[in-house]
Amino acid sequence: MTENFKQSQIVRTGLVQSMVTNDPDGNLALAEAQIRHAAQQGAQIICLQELFRTLYFCDAEDHSNFRFAEPLPGPTTARMQALASELSVVIIASLFEERAPGLYHNTAVVIDADGTFLGKYRKSHIPDDPGFYEKFYFAPGDTGYQAFDTRYARIGVLICWDQWYPEAARITALMGADILFYPTAIGWDISETSDAVNQEQFEAWQTIQRSHAIANGVHVLAVNRTGTEAGTRFWGGSFVANPFGTLLYQAPHDTPETQTVEIDLALNRKYREVWPFLRDRRMDTYQPILNRWMDR
Repeated sequence: MTENFKQSQIVRTGLVQSMVTNDPDGNLALAEAQIRHAAQQGAQIICLQELFRTLYFCDAEDHSNFRFAEPLPGPTTARMQALASELSVVIIASLFEERAPGLYHNTAVVIDADGTFLGKYRKSHIPDDPGFYEKFYFAPGDTGYQAFDTRYARIGVLICWDQWYPEAARITALMGADILFYPTAIGWDISETSDAVNQEQFEAWQTIQRSHAIANGVHVLAVNRTGTEAGTRFWGGSFVANPFGTLLYQAPHDTPETQTVEIDLALNRKYREVWPFLRDRRMDTYQPILNRWMDR
């Protein structure tokens, strides 16, 4: 196949992989410092990890954890809006949203480089596994999949468990997102002693997201937390993949990392033209996917 190279369209993305404490205000201050550091590195779009203000409280079903929820927009987003405006950066921040008393969501907000609150995406796929009891806390998102026009790029934001579902990535890409961001909190069970099992889990997590990049011709960035909390060793490993799944960067597993990675949005067009998966889709054959299972 003949490759058709286009003029570069460079965007500098910032990934903030953190180790948090039980002090939400301290975690917020740390995130602000990390955003400043990323901006000093030249980052234009900066993504924080899932639920960055707190420890991952979903390891247990505890009503007292609802006190961590806040309205969106609210006090945290106001601070992020001021910071975005000061630094001329786009900020993606994942927060515990109180929509109404007794109604909560796992929500990512997108703030533009002038401080404008562009909107929010509520996590659609909610897990319920040992150590990840999210159904106790979060109602399934009802915002629908979204793409946001920021100063530097049109972006889509999905959250953690969403990353296992190709339908979510496809729909967000079809809405014109050039980059898919996945704020994440995922890790290994500390009781698992097999390095092979742990490596297999991490590689599956990374592979499914790299496949979203390939299938949709978009860049994918996953931003995970690190550190041990309760029974989970969060595996870090935040990464950036280009539109053909090539890794441009991968963070270490066990340490915090703030990294700026240049991506070239012209590659979206290049790979889509050389490998025209979107052109050859057969929408007329896909109706069965709306069934949960094909009963015989």
